[in-house]
Amino acid sequence: MKKAKSSFINMFLTLLVVCALAGAALAAVYQATSAPIQQARDNKQEEAIKQVLPPFDELKTEKKALETISIQSLFHKEAAADSLTLYHAFANGEPVGTAVESFTNKGFGGTIKMMAGFLPDGSIYKTAVLSHAETPGLGSKMEDPSFYGQFEGKNPASFNLTVKKDGGDVQAITAATISSRAYCDALSTAYSTVKPQ
Repeated sequence: MKKAKSSFINMFLTLLVVCALAGAALAAVYQATSAPIQQARDNKQEEAIKQVLPPFDELKTEKKALETISIQSLFHKEAAADSLTLYHAFANGEPVGTAVESFTNKGFGGTIKMMAGFLPDGSIYKTAVLSHAETPGLGSKMEDPSFYGQFEGKNPASFNLTVKKDGGDVQAITAATISSRAYCDALSTAYSTVKPQ
């Protein structure tokens, strides 16, 4: 068997073939995994909605543009979304609450996404973190009931959604004040979309 002559053209063609095969393999993997990944995201979102609202039999979705929300933090240039999604829940035709998919870019590790459930009177039913990149064992404690439980049943009209260190009513996570402030910011943003006028 004759050995291929080492030249620029041979190296270029070999590299081109290898890149084409790698690109095709990546495209095939993406096609095979994109649908299951999206389904997993949808399932997580659906579970979060059920977790933060009382039992319901009907759900109506609404997008609320951020321009209509008077929270200064949303106008930072790093905000990735231009609207929040609201899920209005009904049981036997009567409203039982609204879940709001909210976010903040003020986390210690970056963006925090959450689902917050509110009753028709504006009080917080429950909350759930959808995603975050906070420090494990510190900021990640926002997912512990000892932290998020303090919001349940509170109405932000009278419960100040800022940490006690800043004059509010929220007990911050020890050694994770930035994460606690960010959680409060995302929750305040969510409340601004549902608060009674």
